[in-house]
Amino acid sequence: MNQPNQSAADQSQADQSKVGQNKADQSQGSHSIGEAGADARNRLAETTSPYLQQHAENPVHWWPWCDEALALARAEDKPILLSIGYSACHWCHVMAHESFEDAETAALMNRLFINIKVDREERPDLDKIYQTAHQLLAQRTGGWPLTVFLTPDDRAPFFAGTYFPKARRHGLPSFQELLVGVERAYREQPEAIREQNESLRAALAQLETPGGDALADLSALDQARRQLAGSFDKTHGGFGRAPKFPHPTNLELLLRHYAASAAAGTPDQQAREMARFTLERMVRGGLNDQLGGGFCRYSVDDQWMIPHFEKMLYDNGPLLALCVDAWQLTGDPLFRDAALGTADWVRREMQVVEGGYCSSLDADSEGEEGRFYVWDRDEAAALLNADELALIRPLFGLDRPPNFEGRWHLHGYRTLAEIAAELGLSEDQAEARLASAKAKLLAARAERVRPGRDDKVLTSWNALMIKGMLRSGRLLERAEDLDSADRALGFIRETLWRDGRLLATYKDGKAHLNAYLDDYAFLLDALLERLQIRFDAADLDWAVALAEVLLSQFEDAEHGGFFFTSADHETLLQRPKPMADESMPSGNGIAALSLQRLGHLLGEPRYLDAAARTLQAASEAIRRIPYAHGTLLMALDEHLRPPEFVVIRGAQAAASERGSQTGSETDAETGAVAGALVDPRATDALDAWRAAAQRAYAPRRLVFAIPAAATGLPSALAAMAPGPDIRAYRCRGTQCEPPVTSLEALEARLTDD
Repeated sequence: MNQPNQSAADQSQADQSKVGQNKADQSQGSHSIGEAGADARNRLAETTSPYLQQHAENPVHWWPWCDEALALARAEDKPILLSIGYSACHWCHVMAHESFEDAETAALMNRLFINIKVDREERPDLDKIYQTAHQLLAQRTGGWPLTVFLTPDDRAPFFAGTYFPKARRHGLPSFQELLVGVERAYREQPEAIREQNESLRAALAQLETPGGDALADLSALDQARRQLAGSFDKTHGGFGRAPKFPHPTNLELLLRHYAASAAAGTPDQQAREMARFTLERMVRGGLNDQLGGGFCRYSVDDQWMIPHFEKMLYDNGPLLALCVDAWQLTGDPLFRDAALGTADWVRREMQVVEGGYCSSLDADSEGEEGRFYVWDRDEAAALLNADELALIRPLFGLDRPPNFEGRWHLHGYRTLAEIAAELGLSEDQAEARLASAKAKLLAARAERVRPGRDDKVLTSWNALMIKGMLRSGRLLERAEDLDSADRALGFIRETLWRDGRLLATYKDGKAHLNAYLDDYAFLLDALLERLQIRFDAADLDWAVALAEVLLSQFEDAEHGGFFFTSADHETLLQRPKPMADESMPSGNGIAALSLQRLGHLLGEPRYLDAAARTLQAASEAIRRIPYAHGTLLMALDEHLRPPEFVVIRGAQAAASERGSQTGSETDAETGAVAGALVDPRATDALDAWRAAAQRAYAPRRLVFAIPAAATGLPSALAAMAPGPDIRAYRCRGTQCEPPVTSLEALEARLTDD
């Protein structure tokens, strides 16, 4: 029902490059080529990717991306058919069923090409490169499945598209016709292909042109806000027309803009309302799983009613944090409930026993998209009593015509308060009745065939969810969410952190693949969140280690910014340096933001300088399309207006009390008191100060509560010495105020701003 899952405008038809376009629509016939080596077989069963393993039984002689496959293509002078997708992609499954499982099509692929299948979640570097190449060749955004044909000598794409049907449809050739035409073009038009490849390489190089000489200024934030306002859907929320994606970074940018304007005495209520209304409609709509929690990938309509039913970890981590922030700003329990539902779903369905989080849930089950989530009206009626049904029917549209292929997908048409008033129910009665009905429906749904789960653990996606869980635990006081995040952090530290470097992915006992920019930047960001809950020297040391790898392995020392791949990564067609937000926040943006914050916290100018160089490298891109660079705009904001740091130091225990309170002894070398952190009175008091400093929505404020006995602190933090009573230091940039020694004085100081 949905269109092929493509980024940006989600175009429904595959796009083609110019070379071979006429040839591709011709009848059968091809250059005769022998089999791809004596050991011709499908090699995907040997991989860790669930997506690749889904294709392990295809008659196609698939290879993973590897040196052996690339060398074979060169040796046999065969073009490479590169197919990129992911396990939860509906149209990837459609193309696999139509073509890759078809013996005749597979025989043609095996005869004409070296066929390589890539999981874009394990190899986002390849996906970024070839999606960009597709856009340059086809002059349209790409998507998944991505179908690219490469010359074997340099792996440059000479033909690119997305989904291709088995039979001619919508003006597209059949996939078999395409295969024959592309291979013929490779044989008959070598000079044209060579010239096109040279042009493509030049275009890719031009994308990496250094930024301007000057940083963008704060006017870029105002321009981004105006751009978002210009595309705002006043009826349904969101920006632009269907398909609608959540884009939590845009909403976070608007909330931060409102907070800054309110602090300046000129609150921008429109910015606040655009973010609040959009998130409200998303939470009430079918994009949000009304029974089980968690958000789907995107909405195919303007109303946030019918989603593309896959659930991605990378969407839900930032959305969880956003819902918590929205609740903190507005006090609306709708956002708190959405956060709780999302966190509960993650802990229940997405966390593996080892501690990490799984990647995604498929859109399909029992061969149908959305089958797990939709309802027959009679089925729902049979599960609920009359009172529950009277509430559920108008709330979720079961009293209306079906909204999804003859069935009902639960979508909040009306508010619970409206229906409660009509039924003469109090708020508590309505909520209890709704909870009872949801529990019954959820229990019945749990008996259905579940969508497939991609249970590989990706470092970057886990970091996004860890941050969301930590935000929920910190501000909603959810110990279970803190525990979940700590388990995931522990898993990454034990399994994916080796010899001072991260690995990108884990499954079935195997951690592998060189980690990417996003892995380091997102994890650094998550650790800064963790340090605001419990200041731990090991976490701080880890954050510093991540920052050092960012500078040594990823930074473009000449032009500024961070490459997506490390300096010791394999050589590819391009070394991307992505600046814009995509489905996830910009790795460059998060790196700049986190390095600035860590630099201010530690007084480390190298981190601040690297962030400044990143912002300068991105300056032209920010000026051209401000709203597409929301994460970098947040970093720019904190560069031009340094964030506020509140460092709370615990009270020093009197020497006569130390042993009696903790049963501990003083370390002879450091003077530290071993075990001093276990004094519950000191911990409770420190937590009370921390909670007070974090109570208001203040996105540019970071709060760190450091026990008096903490040792080995960096000099900038050690200078904020503890005293006989708890004391709080507040700094902006390099400017620090005298400490306050009472909780009331701290609250007054924070409230006055």
